[in-house]
Order: sequence, then structure tokens, then C-alpha cells
Amino acid sequence: MDERRPLATEPEADGRGAPADGEGRPVLEVRDLVKRYPGAEALNGVSLTLPRGTVLGLLGPNGSGKSTLLKSIAGLVHPDEGEVRVEGLPVGTATKARVAYLPEVDPYYRWMRVAQVLEWTATFYDDWEPDRAEELLQFMNLRRDQKVGGLSKGQRARLRLVVTLARNAPLLLLDEPLSGIDLASRARIIRGLIGQFRGGEQSLIISTHEVAEVEGFLERVVFLERGRIRLEGEAEALRVKHGSLQALFEEVFA
Repeated sequence: MDERRPLATEPEADGRGAPADGEGRPVLEVRDLVKRYPGAEALNGVSLTLPRGTVLGLLGPNGSGKSTLLKSIAGLVHPDEGEVRVEGLPVGTATKARVAYLPEVDPYYRWMRVAQVLEWTATFYDDWEPDRAEELLQFMNLRRDQKVGGLSKGQRARLRLVVTLARNAPLLLLDEPLSGIDLASRARIIRGLIGQFRGGEQSLIISTHEVAEVEGFLERVVFLERGRIRLEGEAEALRVKHGSLQALFEEVFA
């Protein structure tokens, strides 16, 4: 018999359904998460806690389970075992308003113009900030009249970033945010990401195997391999010990 206690008892809620003691609670709690697909186990007993205001790097090679974990947190994948809580609440309808998820693939119709993507997204979320979206469009060198179908792979990646960062959600999930963006633009995009991130108000998980380009931004790291956590810790302590997170990545997954 499994005698382990659940993550927490159901929190008392305020009038909006948020935990009354939300300020002191981790923004994310994951416990013993398991997700199986036919012939494969994408997640195998993953547990982690994300303090509020923290930037976490979810690092690992392709196929390590990073996307499945983020989708489980976002409520897009239902785990076979385990539990996920966002701001003390079980993942579900109530947590979708608290999580902004950037997928690795485009969720937009090709016939849409950029302006329609923004307007369409704004209808779903009360935390949408139109002024911030316009600032991000300019930073990403995108025009409102451009059609999604006419955008390059890199431009579509930038549009996904605009849509995600224009929300004032407590938890941001970025799945391979640099995928498709040319090497010359990546450093500028990372600087913009740092500038837009609201430390203290928001928490951020970046899933990537492009470690060198984001490691200076990370506060904590989790190395995921074959659905299991291989290593985790404070980013700065690991940098001091190993020289860089990139060097550690190469050592862990050699």
C-alpha cells in the first residue's frame, strides 16, 4: 500500500479560487509523475518543487521527457501516476489561467494574420496585456499585417514568444524557445526575454538542449534523462564546480 501523503491538503481559497496563503507556497509542485505511451515511458517518477520567482532550466537531450513534463504542468497531458499542483491547486481548469505555455510547434492557423493571433489569444486570458504585446512585436521585428503562413520558421518562433510573454501569468513554460531562431538573433532574443521576465512576480521554466545560450539566465537546473531526473541543483554552485552548465551537460549526457 502506498502510504505517502498527498502534496498538500486542499488550500483555503479566496474569492477568485486562489490559495489564501499563496504568497508562501511554491508556484509549482510535482510529485512522482509517471507518463506512459505505447512502448515507452516518457516520465518515470519525476518530482520537483519550484519556488516563486525562480528561473529553472529543464535540460536534457531530445526525447528525455522535457516536453511531456511541461505539457503535464500545462494540463495538456494527463499523467498516469503522480500529482502536479500550480499555486497549490491541482492541474485543471483553474490552473490554466495561471500558466502561460509556449509550445515547440505552431498552434496557429496559417491564414491568420499576426494581429488576428493576438486578438484571438486575448479572448482566452484575463491577464493578456495588449501594450506589452505591441512592444514585443516591435522587439521581435514582426508586423501585425503579416500572415502566419508567410512567416519563416524563426519568425513563427518569435510570434510564439510574443504570445506567451504578453501574458502576466504567475508561471511561464517555454519549450525550446530558441528552436528555429537563427544564431545571430539568439543572444538578442535572450536579452529581451530577461528584460520582459518579471522576477518576483513570475516563475519560469525553460526547456532546452541549447544550454550555453541560456545558462547565465538560470537560477536552478534539472537534468532530465529518459524520463528521470539525473541531476538537479542551484545553477551558480554547479557553474563554480564544473566551469559551466554547458560543460556539465556534456559530462552528464556524454
